[in-house]
Amino acid sequence: MFAEYPIVHTNIWDAFWAVPVVLLIVLAAKWLFGVRSSWLSTVATIAALLLSIFVSHRGNLAAGIFMGFFYSGAAIGILYSVKQSYLAYRAD
Repeated sequence: MFAEYPIVHTNIWDAFWAVPVVLLIVLAAKWLFGVRSSWLSTVATIAALLLSIFVSHRGNLAAGIFMGFFYSGAAIGILYSVKQSYLAYRAD
């Protein structure tokens, strides 16, 4: 029954458009709607899952969920990495 893993068809173009879109949604939530920093990863996860399930991987729920978590992780990783780099630069 659970012997086979789901096949996830993705390519590099998913990352080139999905991650920046999730990042823009997170930044818009922060700047326009005043979402606190503690909720940004939740916003990114919800946005990435919706984008992945309903746009990128329509018809394949397992692939949509799987890739949605990757999109949100990449977007939040970029956001926090830039923030920490800026803070380290300002501390010197």
